[in-house]
Amino acid sequence: MITVVGLGVEQGDLTEKGKQAILDAAKNGKPIVARTAFTRSYENLRALGVEHTALDFVYEKSRSLSTLNKNLAAAVTSLGDGAVYCVDGSASEDNSVKILLKKRGQVAVIDGVSRVSAVARKANFKNCAYTAVSAYEIAGRVKNGSLSAPCIVYDLDDRALASDVKLALAGVFGDETQAVFVDGEKSKKIPLYELDRQKSYGYETAVAIEEQDLLDKKRFNADDLRVLVERLRAPGGCPWDRAQTPESIKMNVVEEAYELVDAVDSQDDDKILEETGDVLLQAVFYAVMLAEKGAFDLADVATAVCEKLIFRHTHIFGKDKADTAAGALSVWEKNKMKEKRQETFAQSVNDVAKGFPAAMRAQKVGKRAAKAGLDFATVDDALARLQEEIAEFVTAYQSGDKVKAEKELGDVLFSAVNVGRKAGCDCEKALKESTDRFARRFTLAEDLALKDGKTVTDLSEEEWDGYYLQAKKTLGNCHTD
Repeated sequence: MITVVGLGVEQGDLTEKGKQAILDAAKNGKPIVARTAFTRSYENLRALGVEHTALDFVYEKSRSLSTLNKNLAAAVTSLGDGAVYCVDGSASEDNSVKILLKKRGQVAVIDGVSRVSAVARKANFKNCAYTAVSAYEIAGRVKNGSLSAPCIVYDLDDRALASDVKLALAGVFGDETQAVFVDGEKSKKIPLYELDRQKSYGYETAVAIEEQDLLDKKRFNADDLRVLVERLRAPGGCPWDRAQTPESIKMNVVEEAYELVDAVDSQDDDKILEETGDVLLQAVFYAVMLAEKGAFDLADVATAVCEKLIFRHTHIFGKDKADTAAGALSVWEKNKMKEKRQETFAQSVNDVAKGFPAAMRAQKVGKRAAKAGLDFATVDDALARLQEEIAEFVTAYQSGDKVKAEKELGDVLFSAVNVGRKAGCDCEKALKESTDRFARRFTLAEDLALKDGKTVTDLSEEEWDGYYLQAKKTLGNCHTD
């Protein structure tokens, strides 16, 4: 069995149990090694006067922290039973020890004073709980969203690494956030953007960030948004926010979604950012309101959508195959019907939201019906049906029956959507853009008439057509229509 001893943080930290394990190994002629000689805690081993070896040469041949820890574990394993491996801090916090435990199994661990705990003491955190992560591993923690304050980042052993950590932390907390820079026994408060501007860095260098009050934060996340909405709806909060119900703000969701679409069409990233936030606010607002009555909360919402994504992407997380976008969509639709327990295509058709814009709903209904085989073979077939519906509308209109004419007009519009769907067009987008084009042409046509000194309400149909065609030609030449 190999024994691992935590040397603690500074002189005097070595436990009696750890000391005895080292002395017993020396007495029995067993090898004793230290992870590194470049820490203050190393003096606890040196002071015992036993023969030992420092593994700093392993650092020199290792290209990364991950490789280093594997190489250290391999070097210790090669020493055989009875060897003692001395690491600074608490042995349980050392990643090379974790690898050793996983690879070898028969390892006794004698912990020492924690390096992280020493940093936490110098940071003077308000509470006992905190997150601790090595500077070499922080990118992964930031990427998976598991880094939160209060937190400690240790192993800041060079300026380049400190720069990487600064950028990672700034993305989560904001670069003006106050932090505690710890270097051995010294500590001081600095703004986060100065993390890579300090005089020295080493094995005992770390940075700590305290938990922040909501109004003091420089960066926020979705949970902060939830807390903010809860405050607004709490007793003493905003009267308007407190008065809202799911029914009272349902149209806000529609409005914000359309404003986001407009922002995307404008290709203005700042506007897209703003409108995306407004859509997110609506989702969080609903989660908070429903949590108040015990229905579900924001965590339930996130859980449900993550489960949905995993369940429907079986070509990524399961055994299905899909090499194209069309194939992926087919897998998605199959899994969606299974998830919703839809046993018939009619259930799928009737599941299309009735609150959709008419053209969008018509296209989705037609698409789902087509999956059951009810569809036109070609675009020409769809066009023929459109011509039939137009003729029926004309007959109904000429008969003077307004009710029937409106019904037949609906059939014309639905048939037009089918033509677009079969042609691979997005009918909602097509109609929106056509309306936008008409508005631009109309605006220019009116401007042209006014410049000619005309009163537009007095224009004849022929004159209006002339100005409109002129505007259409002008805008077409400008590549805007």
